[in-house]
Amino acid sequence: METTRNPAGDISRPQSTGLTRSQWKMILIASLGGSLEFYDFIVYGFFAHYIAAQFFPNASALLSMLAAYSVLAIGYVIRPLGGIVLSSWGDRYGRRPVFLGSIVVVTTATICLGLLPNYEHWGITASIALIVLRMLQGFCVGGEMPGAITYAVEAAPHRAGLAAGVIICAVNVGVLLATVVNLVIQSSLSSADAAAYGWRVAFLFGGLCGIVSYWMRRNLDESPEFQKMHGAVIKQPFRETLRHHGKSVVTAALTIAVMAGVNGILYGHMPAYLVQQLHYAPRTAAIAQNAYLIVSSFGLLAAGWLGDKVPRRYLLRASAALLVVLSYPFYYALINHAVDLVTLFIFAALVFSLASGTWASVLADQFPVQVRFSGIALSYNASVLVFSGFAPLLATMLIRETGSLAAPAYFVIGACGIALFASFGLPASRSTSPLGLPPDRLNGEPSR
Repeated sequence: METTRNPAGDISRPQSTGLTRSQWKMILIASLGGSLEFYDFIVYGFFAHYIAAQFFPNASALLSMLAAYSVLAIGYVIRPLGGIVLSSWGDRYGRRPVFLGSIVVVTTATICLGLLPNYEHWGITASIALIVLRMLQGFCVGGEMPGAITYAVEAAPHRAGLAAGVIICAVNVGVLLATVVNLVIQSSLSSADAAAYGWRVAFLFGGLCGIVSYWMRRNLDESPEFQKMHGAVIKQPFRETLRHHGKSVVTAALTIAVMAGVNGILYGHMPAYLVQQLHYAPRTAAIAQNAYLIVSSFGLLAAGWLGDKVPRRYLLRASAALLVVLSYPFYYALINHAVDLVTLFIFAALVFSLASGTWASVLADQFPVQVRFSGIALSYNASVLVFSGFAPLLATMLIRETGSLAAPAYFVIGACGIALFASFGLPASRSTSPLGLPPDRLNGEPSR
């Protein structure tokens, strides 16, 4: 039985709401890319201080770290361009070719990062090569996560919330894998060995995971909803998206600022911040972050499941509101060691799960199938660029300028406040043709 789904997540559900074995297979394989994406970015964050010393040596450790974080930001800056190009191809030629191409490039770049000679051997060429490789990763990643979300919700449109939740859960698995790899390297190697080659092992392991992902994806079928279009594609998806869905792109990008802002802080800034500035033991910090990931994974799956039964935007809005209120107390407890770190992170995971489990399906709800990949890519990458890409830099600068270790809380409050207000701009319904667009815009041309 078919089901209708409006952009706000209000769903007319069919009698049968289960996922078939084939749908589960499609969703799980689609999730592999997002897992690898976040593994690579989180590993970079964990070993940023080693990378800074290897590729940006400077008498000032702070300036060296800022250079390393700037490379991280560059990877985010290039993502929108990659999203535009890859999503346009995905909306014209299919989701599957983009999946395969992006995983090949990301995997190759990751392996090259693990083998790249440092500044001592190649001089400034090493620094430039590092930047280029991160740009290649960022370019492909710009289409990877939007493609996975698009594919998952089209594979199981009547359970889009749960399907998208699985994609985000896979991201947590990638982050958890990165933390485990970090813990193993830090525990099994001396500090000198970890700085010399331990971080390279982490990237090479990521490359191996990429090879496995490609092998599993190579026989993946095309998205069922894309196949149903029977060639009725938009010739210029990017232009169509901006021209007729520009307001949805802006509203959606601002609404998911809660996801982008919190993830930017938690994954980009928090690992080094806990150990270097708040003086938590590395083992304690790693345990707390792993506990957060495990609890968050179950929590976001529950939120995704619930988002198929109630309007998803309500769940996201509730999470944003709670984070606005609780972010400063969280940081206060953090810097004063007032609450057990594991307990504090578990509580944060529960609050954030409502947003992390629903933001992807909220995005997918905003766009019809012909431009869904492009719409998601534009919204997602714009939000991630603004609210995630510069989060570590801004958090570091806020601490430096204010002299307060709690200053990153202001960034989180700002991002979540923006998301809260923007969520009220999400439409409650939209009337579309069976294929998602008015008949006069099918194939990108007026009907005659």
